[in-house]
Amino acid sequence: MQFSSLLFVQLPAFLSNLTNPSGPTPIVASSPSIVTSSASTMAAEAPKVAVAPLEKYMLPPLPYKYHELEPYISEQIMKLHHDKHHRAYVDKLNAAMEAHVKALAVSDVKAQIELQQAIKFNGGGHINHALFWPSLCPPGLLASEPNSAPLLIEALTAQFGSFDAFKERFKVLLLALQGSGWGWLVKTQRNVLELRTTKDQDPVTDDVSVILGIDMWEHAYYLQYWNDKASYVDGIWNIINWELLEARYDGTAAPTAL
Repeated sequence: MQFSSLLFVQLPAFLSNLTNPSGPTPIVASSPSIVTSSASTMAAEAPKVAVAPLEKYMLPPLPYKYHELEPYISEQIMKLHHDKHHRAYVDKLNAAMEAHVKALAVSDVKAQIELQQAIKFNGGGHINHALFWPSLCPPGLLASEPNSAPLLIEALTAQFGSFDAFKERFKVLLLALQGSGWGWLVKTQRNVLELRTTKDQDPVTDDVSVILGIDMWEHAYYLQYWNDKASYVDGIWNIINWELLEARYDGTAAPTAL
């Protein structure tokens, strides 16, 4: 699956495919013909293309209250992270998509290319956080207990030797990230569990099921943990929503809303 500006015209179908890759493949519109001309006259000479109305992406509400992840993630961080950072990704994605639709309508290829990075970064930020929030839950709930995911825990134990060995391997991977990025637990089409990282806000784009993503941007932990990323990673295991992870693993999870 390749990133392109056209892909994000069907972003909801793309996100659904992340947790259910066996489902229908999103149909991407054919690219309009390119007029061989200089960049300065391309938009003026190219024919207009009919484009479907664009629906705006929305900031999803948290499935818990801001303070309910304490003491592992503070209310202050949750308000800043969700209401400011995630909202900014949504707003900038909508702006970039609106500009892209206008460029697509007049076959302005140059403008479409210029918008690629903004769509990738902000679209990725929206996708990653939409997957992240429901992956967490208040500590003490039944869902926060690993035994709420028996099939997944069995698979992790079989592949990594033990559940603790899996967490340690994931921690090493997360702490090795340089700068900002995400750590991921995914399931391949061959039912193999893999650990991987992506830089900045790059989402997972190949044909795998996302089980869990952990945000390693400083805004996810710095106000509480400062530069002690290890403590942030250790603490987050107390607020993982294992019921949802189990559903993602066995393919019964509902599509994540955008």
